[in-house]
Amino acid sequence: MPSGLIIIADTSVLINFLRIDRMDLIGAHSSGFLATEHVGAEISDSYPDQQVRYRAALDAGFVIEERVDNPAEIELFLKLRRQPRLGTGECSAISVAINRDHALAMDDNRAITHALQEAGLAKLHLRIIRTQDILADLARTGVLSIKAADAILVEWAASHRFRTKISSIGEIL
Repeated sequence: MPSGLIIIADTSVLINFLRIDRMDLIGAHSSGFLATEHVGAEISDSYPDQQVRYRAALDAGFVIEERVDNPAEIELFLKLRRQPRLGTGECSAISVAINRDHALAMDDNRAITHALQEAGLAKLHLRIIRTQDILADLARTGVLSIKAADAILVEWAASHRFRTKISSIGEIL
């Protein structure tokens, strides 16, 4: 795993890269990526190609999957599970990010709000990284050109129903 910042990834962020078969970009990021076993379980049975790609990303070390078994993580996970609109992957990712003081990769605004509230209650700063931020980091470090990053944004919007509020990665660099 790369040194420095560790990012706990929610399912939706990983699925964005799995859909376009570009988990290599997660592996090329300067930060290390973790996923909880709950996130791994949410990689849908309806999309066996995504499961195969996820397992390949684990095998390649692009993502490391970890169990949620720390008592503090379990306690926060169970508290978050009482929220009617949060999934198990979101709850586990938030819990691990807060308890291990890692960044959180997530796009769902409602889940982000809950994550920031819980971090505030714990008097912690929680860094939120959205999918577009990952592309911007890759462009900033020269792994992707802005043109290539923008092409990915277009592909996500056209073929995978994932849209960002920006039209070009250059807008956030």
